[in-house]
Amino acid sequence: MLALGDGEIEEVLAFLGGQRSAYVAVNAPSHTNKGLVKQEEVKRSLAPLHQPGRGAEMRLSEHTLREHGIVVANTPSRSDIAPTWMQMGFTFYQRLATMGYTCYPGGNEVTHQWMETHPHAVFCAILGQTPLQKHSLEGRLQRQLILYECGVGIKDPMGFFEEVTRHRLLKGSLPIDHLYQPGELDALAAAYTAFTAAKHPNQVSSIGSPEEGRIIVPVPELKLKY
Repeated sequence: MLALGDGEIEEVLAFLGGQRSAYVAVNAPSHTNKGLVKQEEVKRSLAPLHQPGRGAEMRLSEHTLREHGIVVANTPSRSDIAPTWMQMGFTFYQRLATMGYTCYPGGNEVTHQWMETHPHAVFCAILGQTPLQKHSLEGRLQRQLILYECGVGIKDPMGFFEEVTRHRLLKGSLPIDHLYQPGELDALAAAYTAFTAAKHPNQVSSIGSPEEGRIIVPVPELKLKY
């Protein structure tokens, strides 16, 4: 890990603009829903979901993840009715394009590439099951341990337990400085995805269609089921 921080979009773009080469994984949809799962020829190839009647209101990538038990937010067909965080994502991708970034996979000769990912899908895919709630203490520990064991250069979360004493528990003074915040863990999951896609492209899965945007996860095959 070279850097970890937060900031406004302009600050992030300025950081990315200064890189001689970079693979950027973004935790937001890259395209709106084009209605692919409503098309009869596509619908026939899809497995039924556990949420009857909702399959048509999502992108193909989101439907595929749900088939594997990974529930993510649905992307609407119009950007103006999308949640604010999705609209920010659409803007971010557009700005990356103006800076010369192209969609992954662009080939080894392309120095600046972007890809869409989803942190919840990343953790589910690596773990092989749905992780614990992301804002809970145990959920943060679990996600940090997943990334640590994947070789991401971060703090070992097991150090948290070495600092826990009866006194600290009674006083409610837990050593949370050993743990990353949920948003940081999501960002680290995206960074790990970009690293894997760049260095080991045969170890990632590309889910969805080019028209609606593919979601990249750092596993060669999705194995999670209901």
